[in-house]
Amino acid sequence: MKVQLLCALSDSNVDVTKSTNQRQLSISISAIADEFAQHLPLNLCLILDQSASMQGKPIATVIEAVEQLLDQLQPFDNRISVVAFARSAEVIIPNQKIQDTASIKAQIKDKLKTGGGTSIAEGLELGITELMKGTKGAVSQAFLLTDGRGESSLRIWKFQIGKDDNQRCQEFAHKATKINITINTLGFGDDWNQDLLEKIADAGGGTLAYIERPEQVLDQFHHLLKRIQSVRLTNAHLLLSFVPQVRLAEFKPVAQVSPDTIELPVQPETHGGFAVRLGDLMQNIERVVLANIYLAELPQGKQIIGHLQIRYDDPSTNKQDLFSPIVPIYVDVVKPYQPAPNVLVQQSILALAKYRQTQLAEMKLQQGDTVGAATMLQTAAQTALQIGDQSAAKVLQSSATRLQAGEELSPADLKKTRIASKTVLQH
Repeated sequence: MKVQLLCALSDSNVDVTKSTNQRQLSISISAIADEFAQHLPLNLCLILDQSASMQGKPIATVIEAVEQLLDQLQPFDNRISVVAFARSAEVIIPNQKIQDTASIKAQIKDKLKTGGGTSIAEGLELGITELMKGTKGAVSQAFLLTDGRGESSLRIWKFQIGKDDNQRCQEFAHKATKINITINTLGFGDDWNQDLLEKIADAGGGTLAYIERPEQVLDQFHHLLKRIQSVRLTNAHLLLSFVPQVRLAEFKPVAQVSPDTIELPVQPETHGGFAVRLGDLMQNIERVVLANIYLAELPQGKQIIGHLQIRYDDPSTNKQDLFSPIVPIYVDVVKPYQPAPNVLVQQSILALAKYRQTQLAEMKLQQGDTVGAATMLQTAAQTALQIGDQSAAKVLQSSATRLQAGEELSPADLKKTRIASKTVLQH
């Protein structure tokens, strides 16, 4: 297994006469498998909401989707566990190899019963505990599916007082990444907390999905399974270092723009560089990261302004803390200055702009500024069109039009808008 690491600047030419130049650095990372590479064993935990609101068709469709997923997870080197939660959580299927699918399906049908509230944090805690039993040599992932918002009442948990369900959920997601577990979230229906599920997925290195109708569960599970089956390397960190004349922007300096848009936290390294956690690296699916940098005065000519490297784990060999070759970052400091824009980097910049414009629109909407929110959503729609994302443009423009007509956005409208901002929608 190898890492493919490529980089490009929004403009590789720099004006020697300017004391400060701003550039966006696009970094593409993916796993490269040889011709004999096989799917890595999966260690999957399904964390399923069985609260009263899931009664009837929703829970029946989820069970059907789980059954189909089990059929796709054979042969026996894959592992499964199932946790169900309502007011409290329970392990329905302990972590085990998938050997007797009929027995597992029967247990799920028998034990997955609806009723009670929605304690997402307890489900996450048990799910992570089950996943920890099978992490060695496997890709460990959780699918968290809920139609609720989480309990807001304060409770005592392991001597931590005054933490509500939402805060605990985010803490568990951060804990999961430290032990190389990825959390994917699926919001079912229209009443789930989009801020919470996005934060869990972003913190947990996974993806956020919206299930508007019960029958969409089957497609979403299949889509997520294909994605995690493409994982080849895990626990990847992007390592950046720059010459003294180059610095990262102070506010939101690094973001992922593909396959999903996520603001990424940056950790200073002891040697003066920076580390950005990426999580899983997939084959044939690039992670594209955008870094906002500032360049002070540099001497004329082509030169190196920094270096990139990936630190990662390889589950196929049970090796940790491996390093890719170091990739230099070049600029050409010129006089007279002639722009050399990179079209692909510009696309990444627009993808991030679409996300941030939508975020600003949501903020204005929360503040009661519907005119400002409509304007920003219309701008985001135009940005989506610039990158050829017509499906997202349609969703964003529809929300803007409703606000301009004096209508309120429904919970479904808000969720579609959020998803449209984060990714390129499937037709």
